[in-house]
Amino acid sequence: MLTEPTADSYRGKSHTLVIDDDRAVADTLVMVLNSVGFAAIAAYSGEAGVALARGLEFEFLVTGVRMPQMNGVEAAIQIRELLPKCKVLLVSGDNDTSALVQDALSRGYKFEILPKPVHPLELFRSLYSVKT
Repeated sequence: MLTEPTADSYRGKSHTLVIDDDRAVADTLVMVLNSVGFAAIAAYSGEAGVALARGLEFEFLVTGVRMPQMNGVEAAIQIRELLPKCKVLLVSGDNDTSALVQDALSRGYKFEILPKPVHPLELFRSLYSVKT
């Protein structure tokens, strides 16, 4: 279920898109981020995330890597093309994502990647370091 943002929910906050095909992961990350002052919403596929990025401006993208149809790396690349200033953080529970990340690098995109499960403090530290 996509969480619909409102103008009030966005005012003065870092707009963040979370993409993961595991709804529990996406919803938990959104809840954690919103609880510390981000304005985060979830999409449950790469395609849905790209569609949201076509209509809304995001400062941050947190996305899972392995997803059916469009993987998170491809979604991140497409979103970065739409929103060049969007900062991207990949999260993955799969140890073998190096080929996808290497492909992105060969196309000129370098993304930070964190292992799942992501501890909230590590998520905040990474978002802060991506932000600065």
